[in-house]
Amino acid sequence: MDSNGAFLPAAMERLCAALYSTPIDGLYVCGQTGEGLQQPVEQRKRVVEAVVKNSPAGKNVMAHIGAPATEDAIILARHAEAVGAQSISALPPAGSYSLEEVHAYYEAIANATGLPLFIYFFPGFAARPSGFDDLRRLAAIPGVAGLKFTSTDLFTLWKLKREGAVIFNGFDEIFVAGLSMGADGGIGTFYNVVPEWFCGIHRLSKEGKWDEARELQTRVNRVIELGLKFPAHAATKEMLAWQGIDCGFTRAPRANLTQELKAALHGELDALGIPKR
Repeated sequence: MDSNGAFLPAAMERLCAALYSTPIDGLYVCGQTGEGLQQPVEQRKRVVEAVVKNSPAGKNVMAHIGAPATEDAIILARHAEAVGAQSISALPPAGSYSLEEVHAYYEAIANATGLPLFIYFFPGFAARPSGFDDLRRLAAIPGVAGLKFTSTDLFTLWKLKREGAVIFNGFDEIFVAGLSMGADGGIGTFYNVVPEWFCGIHRLSKEGKWDEARELQTRVNRVIELGLKFPAHAATKEMLAWQGIDCGFTRAPRANLTQELKAALHGELDALGIPKR
């Protein structure tokens, strides 16, 4: 996005090309890292259109269509289906909503399209759903295929996987742990910066090479530790710019980095061995 928060399709095209040059399976669009909730509905549509256009055959685009108003989420869901996304996902509404209200929200979205819907479980964002029983009930909605699971409660992840849900681990820093408890894959912020490393963790876990997978997770976590010293969204974009992929600015109310903070971040990046593009 530019300094006014307007979408830059050419920047997205460069980012897609860089990410798809690695073994990733697809892209999750307009989630929290993609600042979906900070963008108006019409701009979110353009972002999804650009990613679908720049995704090779055989790759999967999952559009995050969660919104404070159910009607906006339905509009975004139908648009995602119309332009060729393979699946949709939605954060629950933030605030003091009951499980019945959250259930109705997901049910309305699931009924709006024929796309598989992935619930976004993030207890740090929304009060409900709040645990296994809530998630089990939501996962039973026709059209729900699984979850993006952004929680450290890996026992609940394991129980949901045992019941057949498709699960994407959400916290980057515990990807290897999520995989060990049954997660099928992962979706996260720093995947944009070192996608090769996350793909490596996934491959090594499938090969049963857990010691090597944990070693690679340690490398990932050093990048995360650095990024979290700064406003994380802006730091991620600056890491991409340092790699040669300028994605512009964060959108208000998210903060951008000052020149002083950028210099401090650059001073530590070389030592981490992050690939240049």
